[in-house]
Amino acid sequence: MSVLQANCPSCAAPIQFKSGSTIVLVCPFCRSAVARHDRKLEDLGKVADIAESESPLGIGLEGAFRGNRFELTGRAQLAHEELGGFWDEWYATFSNGSTGWLAEAQGKFYLTFHQPVSGNSDAQIPTFETLQLGQSIPQISSETPLIVAEKGTAIGRAADGEIPFQFVPNEKTDYADLSGAGGVFATIDYGTNPPLVFVGEQVSINDLGLADAKPAIREAGKVSAAAMGCPNCGGSLELNAPDRTERVACRFCNSLLDVNQGNLKFLQALQPSSADNFVLPISAEGTFTDDANLKIIGAVARSVTVEGTQYFWHEYLLYNSKIGFRWLVHSDNHWNFVEPVNVADVVSTGKNAVYKGETFKVFQDAAARVEYVKGEFYWRVEQGETVRAIDFVAPPQMLSCETTANEINWSLGTYRSVEEIEKAFGVSGLPKPWNVAPNQPFTGGFYIKAGLAMLGLLCVIAILMFSLGGFGSSTVLSESITLAPTANENTPQTVFSKPFDLRGNRNLKISASAPVSNSYADLDVDLINERNNEVESINVPIEYYSGVEEGESWSEGGQNSDATLSSLPAGRYTLRVEGTWQNFAQALPVSIKVEQNVVRGVNFILSFLLLSLLPLAALIRKFIFESKRWSESMFDTDNDE
Repeated sequence: MSVLQANCPSCAAPIQFKSGSTIVLVCPFCRSAVARHDRKLEDLGKVADIAESESPLGIGLEGAFRGNRFELTGRAQLAHEELGGFWDEWYATFSNGSTGWLAEAQGKFYLTFHQPVSGNSDAQIPTFETLQLGQSIPQISSETPLIVAEKGTAIGRAADGEIPFQFVPNEKTDYADLSGAGGVFATIDYGTNPPLVFVGEQVSINDLGLADAKPAIREAGKVSAAAMGCPNCGGSLELNAPDRTERVACRFCNSLLDVNQGNLKFLQALQPSSADNFVLPISAEGTFTDDANLKIIGAVARSVTVEGTQYFWHEYLLYNSKIGFRWLVHSDNHWNFVEPVNVADVVSTGKNAVYKGETFKVFQDAAARVEYVKGEFYWRVEQGETVRAIDFVAPPQMLSCETTANEINWSLGTYRSVEEIEKAFGVSGLPKPWNVAPNQPFTGGFYIKAGLAMLGLLCVIAILMFSLGGFGSSTVLSESITLAPTANENTPQTVFSKPFDLRGNRNLKISASAPVSNSYADLDVDLINERNNEVESINVPIEYYSGVEEGESWSEGGQNSDATLSSLPAGRYTLRVEGTWQNFAQALPVSIKVEQNVVRGVNFILSFLLLSLLPLAALIRKFIFESKRWSESMFDTDNDE
């Protein structure tokens, strides 16, 4: 690598251009931006000092990405013109001669490389003015669709080391950030014509080969907060994220203050609000993921108005230097832990949204308004500002989209119970919810599954038993008897069967058939135990009627009938059949059969009905639960507006 040695045109101090691609070098002695031309050096002006943060990166740090070594040789610090806040872009020089940019914003890292775009008209990048949020830009990548997630104007605030472009202090440049599925990321830099395109992906410290390097371990600084004085009342304020904070609310005089490079500026007096009754205090710490404490550094009261009714909720801004920012949303005493989501990983049709294969139903689409703020924030929050907020639900998760004129943000909220929040913050007595939350999970699903499982098991057992011969049923008596004619139909005739043996602990089914036609036969059957003469009685009525009425034939009853007894003691038995029948003047032949261990459909039906009570009750409860959930939605359960 060739090194160009020269003297700073501003202070004459010796400077070195280590990389051949370096265009601007920031003099370490006088902070002048020195541009390299073919035959001379040009002083572009003084560069502000870098606003130090808790970044694990630093100039001179070496790492590796996909087998290629790199060194961070420069750093540009850019600010959002409208949103406020800044981000760092580190210039990475690779050992294979390539160069890349490692952008760092809100605890995330994006490594991108310059990608030439074809000059034909079909491949031209849209102009900044015509670019729309959510628009797909196929000119950049045909394999992974890239959509516009943010467009804005960047201001070059500070720089350090070597920069591969003409960095001019406070120069404004339009840009657009694009997202693709799977963490693909791209930036369009409209500072040149045609614009420059940089394509890459979101990466982690491990991806950069910096996990074991001491500078790469993200640790909280020794001083976690910076003290400042309120310009309105003089009260002392401590910032928990001084390198990230753009706005802070004074807890003494309720003034909203702008934070600009360590200086506070009065913006407005916050108007009192009935929604400022936050239940968690600023500076409270809770543990939610990976055993990392997240500190509440800000709180926002927001509202939406639907059909003339205003609904309020609270959002707590959580911060940890290791993982960045998260949100805790408190609405109707329900809680959601919220994390950011890659815009391109969500496919929305308006009525539904799909994220990681899960389909979410639209629940609400309204303008969310900021009613009150406390603490500090990483964007330029204002009382009264509004954004379009769309919520999609798939319990226990809620997928939310917030859209402004220049940015689309998706986030994923996961429902947390009051008990979980109390445990996370080590508190008690938080208010309990009084209704069903949009993404509150139904807790009775276990009973539905358990009940259906038992019903399924019952059906399997029944099928197996039938296939094995009806639980091993056996016929212990099959005999034909004849009842002799009697004097009248009220005079019974008695006949005894042949003896037969019964086994214990088995039910009995006694069947009888007789050739009755438009008549009846009533059989009283006694089972007589020959050992002790104990008698068990049962009635088996047989009746059959038929005819023709108005040209239609009909029938009622049948020539067969049966009755069932529970188990009798084992032993030898005889049937005594005592019968009366309508046609008493004629002999009545009767066929008698006794079976043991018979499967009764009524037992299966009763068992099925009994076991159905549990899942049925749970399903009714679920129906009521879902009805309450969707009664609060702007849309019905079919997602029709």
